[in-house]
Amino acid sequence: MTPTLTPGNPPKSPITLGSNPFSGTQHYVNPHYTEEVDISIAANPSLSTKLAKVKAFPSAFWIDKMEVIPQLTTILTQARQQGASGSKPIMAAIVIYDLPARDCAAYASNGEIPCADAECVNGINTYKTNYIDRIVEVLKTFTDITIVAIIEPDSLPNLATNLGVAKCVTAQKAYKACVAYAINKLSTMSNIHMYVDAAHGGWLGWETARTAAVNIFAEVLTNAGGANKIRGFATNVANYQPLGSMFDTADPCNLATQFNFATNEVKYVGLLETSLVLKGITGMRYIIDTGRNGVINARTDCSNWCNINRAGLGVPPTSSTSASGLSIIDAYFWVKPPGESDGTSDSTAARYDIHCGSSDSVKPAPEAGNWFSSYFVMLANNANPSL
Repeated sequence: MTPTLTPGNPPKSPITLGSNPFSGTQHYVNPHYTEEVDISIAANPSLSTKLAKVKAFPSAFWIDKMEVIPQLTTILTQARQQGASGSKPIMAAIVIYDLPARDCAAYASNGEIPCADAECVNGINTYKTNYIDRIVEVLKTFTDITIVAIIEPDSLPNLATNLGVAKCVTAQKAYKACVAYAINKLSTMSNIHMYVDAAHGGWLGWETARTAAVNIFAEVLTNAGGANKIRGFATNVANYQPLGSMFDTADPCNLATQFNFATNEVKYVGLLETSLVLKGITGMRYIIDTGRNGVINARTDCSNWCNINRAGLGVPPTSSTSASGLSIIDAYFWVKPPGESDGTSDSTAARYDIHCGSSDSVKPAPEAGNWFSSYFVMLANNANPSL
């Protein structure tokens, strides 16, 4: 059944393709996330004023299992209701995240769809039919909402750098075929603005790695029907790389000494854009996840990514990015809801990843995606800019 608006509140036209979906829109705030924040407020009443500010910030809804697809109807119905009371079109962000053999080089967020054969035929068919096609059917009933879709974090970048991992070798065909299918199917709706995941500067900042990734992006986009199907790319999703600017000389990870000049995410976007243009992919726009990168020197080793100690909330979601020195950045946005765990620190758990036991990680920590209240409080206390 198609959800309806309150009588007297007609839907506003969504932002059309070619426009920045983060600008001129009201951003949907997920009530489930506000409930999670309320858990931390109840446990820390002296910090209630500070923590309550975070409740107003939007983040993305991750469709990380087939079983949560029905929740998408609830999410977008709520978004429609929030938009009905405002003067701007409503925008809701979702993350497409359930590839076969997902996160092939990690364990904390391993997916549910296996690649049981060398060609991953069953896995590909499951992803297409039971995941993407079902999502598309839901989205067809919400064409009045501006939707931002971030496509498969960490997937294609793994193919650029991690083919020394047997699981990633097996996943190659599935990743390319499934991402192309997702882009093609989602592009049939004019209210959906897609950003393909492009990892971060600490991963693909090196020229050889970036070139390999751009070649993969080009192949996938061609198979999806062309680069014009997407709005652009998302970087730093669920990670901690510093935001910085084109003018910033800081290099907290000492990347430049390793011939990686993506010393912050803005500089990485600039380098990525250059590489894409050289490949013939033009007109791209970018978003950067700033949910947890407020403290630039939180890590002793910038290859660590799991529940980083001393981290803090970064720049709140905004489309005001001119201070970056790049005009191609659509927005800073909290793609991963800050406060949700990156992975468990329990070394006996099936989904334990060694990075979650690193010297930079907060321990003990719950399974990936579970609310990590004490960690959320730390992020809020370390926020930069401060709350």
